[in-house]
Amino acid sequence: MRAVVQRVSESAVRVEGEVTGTIKSGLMVLLGVGRGDSEKEALYLADKISGLRIFEDEAGKMNLSLSDVGGAMLVVSQFTLYGDCSRGRRPSFIDAAPPAEADKLYNAFIEAVRFKGISVETGRFQTHMEVSLTNDGPVTLIVESK
Repeated sequence: MRAVVQRVSESAVRVEGEVTGTIKSGLMVLLGVGRGDSEKEALYLADKISGLRIFEDEAGKMNLSLSDVGGAMLVVSQFTLYGDCSRGRRPSFIDAAPPAEADKLYNAFIEAVRFKGISVETGRFQTHMEVSLTNDGPVTLIVESK
């Protein structure tokens, strides 16, 4: 699995004009599921991302996690994170998991984060979404399970 994690002061996702998820301070996570990923990777990434110490403490150092600051997480499925652009000009998505498998692991990730007591908002799987955010920092990280 692969994720792009952004520390945000606010973020929202819309599907056909309807807001399906919105957060204030927290993490915006674009989550991609690769072919061959399993629940093990979903649980690993949920633990890793929710525990990242990328929020500032009273000394201005990135030393606090999402739970420490009482932040929320907005998770949006993003199969294009597995787009291979190494050949030609049209990305190949052969490394992305099939939709049914990806949906299952996307939801496993979300449930694992919620189990940690973190508020999670989401997009809608396999739909066209519009995502807006205000990146705080900016802080943007790529986190992978492999």
